[in-house]
Amino acid sequence: MRTTPESEDEVAAPAAPAPPRPARTAGAAVVGRLVIVLAVLAVAGGGIWLVTKASTPVAGPTTTEIPALQVKAADVKPGSIAPVNVTVAGGASPQTLPRQAQTQQPGKNPLQDWAAGAAPVVGVPARALMAYGNAEIAMRSTQPGCRISWATLAGIGRIESNHGQYGGAVLGADGRPSKPIIGVPLDGSSGVKAIGDTDGGSLDGDPVTDRAVGPMQFIPSTWRKYASDGNGDGLGDPQQIDDAALAAARYLCVNGRDMASAAGWWSGILSYNNSTEYAQKVFGLADGYAKAAQTIKTRG
Repeated sequence: MRTTPESEDEVAAPAAPAPPRPARTAGAAVVGRLVIVLAVLAVAGGGIWLVTKASTPVAGPTTTEIPALQVKAADVKPGSIAPVNVTVAGGASPQTLPRQAQTQQPGKNPLQDWAAGAAPVVGVPARALMAYGNAEIAMRSTQPGCRISWATLAGIGRIESNHGQYGGAVLGADGRPSKPIIGVPLDGSSGVKAIGDTDGGSLDGDPVTDRAVGPMQFIPSTWRKYASDGNGDGLGDPQQIDDAALAAARYLCVNGRDMASAAGWWSGILSYNNSTEYAQKVFGLADGYAKAAQTIKTRG
């Protein structure tokens, strides 16, 4: 289980130069002007450093809060059964993907409409549901045999970052949390793997050890392998939930894995985090989300 830091850049203001000792009146005036100019330049330089620093995640202190601490592990034997598998529209058959969800009609977005209707019933923010649903649709197009459901991705997203809302973050309309989500240092301490730095701190702000990043908590080296562009902006950003959800789906679907089968589902989740309790928690969440979505179709 990973935790996420909450941090802010703390930058000390540049110290003002000491005033010059009294000399001749004209000389003192000149030196005084020089001191003022230097002080202004120092502040300006500090501002430029802050802007640059703010664009790069900063490795902050570890918190003791865990996103899924209160999530109950399902009482189910690993490998015995898979969660209910539903499509974006809520149907039970993985073969009934609503192809119209992949197109956007003028003034109407079927995926957005589905997410808005499902969010209050399923209990997942609509913007996050759009990301999970989009990833399912993409994978059913490129790897239909995987049969991964948005509900499983939602289960992982809930445990890893509370759907991009961990540590007080707010998931924006652009799919990015209001502040970067960065995990604890993977330094080999109790309950944590030892993974040395693989990204020079470019993704996690830590040049010494790796940290998991983003709503789906990717280790930088893993992100480099599965980086995806889920929102179509030409970039792969682990902090952007559409990109992260699609990358997670690709990761789970490797080697022809069938995520609708019991064996395939458990294999995939345990590869994401090799913990039975973790997998049981994802199972309970995914199964609950899927069953709630089915009630929407029944009532509709």
